[in-house]
Amino acid sequence: MPEITRFLLALADPLRLRCLALIAERGEVCVCQLTHALGVPQPRVSKHLLVLRDAGILMSRRSAQWVLYRLARLPHWAEMSLAGALEGVVADPQYRIDLYRITTAPAGPPARVPTTNRKEEVDA
Repeated sequence: MPEITRFLLALADPLRLRCLALIAERGEVCVCQLTHALGVPQPRVSKHLLVLRDAGILMSRRSAQWVLYRLARLPHWAEMSLAGALEGVVADPQYRIDLYRITTAPAGPPARVPTTNRKEEVDA
């Protein structure tokens, strides 16, 4: 039961839901892009992303100086709950503003190079 409670509490914040909606739309997002899109200071965004990661909703990876966040694999019940919550966020007019603003955010790190192509790049 603690896992379910932590998951639901993590969803119970409007800013965290806005972050999740943008991450779900974009696939992988860095903190700087979310900060720009949401108009919120970086420490506040990072704190909320940590809550989501601790709840098992997000995964993160480091790429140079950037930390990138993406949705984690979730149990079916959690996927369904998250999908329902995000449906509500997407229906809110604020989401369209957030979505537009993230397209104007500074570029994040370069795209990840697939491991199968790394050898070819070295040989080239």
